[in-house]
Amino acid sequence: MSLVRRAAPDDAAELLRLRQVMIDSMAGSDPGTDWHAESLPTLRERLASDEDFGAFVVDHPERPGALAALVVGTVDYRIGKAGDPHGKVGFVFSVATDPDARRRGYARACMDELLAWFRERGARRVHLTASTEAAPLYASLGFVPKPDPLMELKL
Repeated sequence: MSLVRRAAPDDAAELLRLRQVMIDSMAGSDPGTDWHAESLPTLRERLASDEDFGAFVVDHPERPGALAALVVGTVDYRIGKAGDPHGKVGFVFSVATDPDARRRGYARACMDELLAWFRERGARRVHLTASTEAAPLYASLGFVPKPDPLMELKL
């Protein structure tokens, strides 16, 4: 039996806590959790109903009700192209492990489940942005670095 399970709406607060762990570990991130209360209803809704939103978690072995790890991703549509005529692309945007539960293989196990979920939905490519610390894990799963022309506009 796998330690990994699909996240449920009741996990939403813990998902936000672990997402904050990830955010806090990134240089130049905005500190604070004042956005959690506003985000919680939308996250619960997505966890309950969205077929293109996948969150996989491991329960914390020492803290009942807490999560040890999470991965979250979406399947997006892009107009098809050679090698990917259906244009389904997976995007991993949150991977976090509670600091006291690291080095136990939880993130890898969650990533394995998320990648299987992407395959089931017909995604032929998966994108993510890797921190320096996480890059070896992603490389071991087959991810390769790409030139990143990412630009952002805040609306």
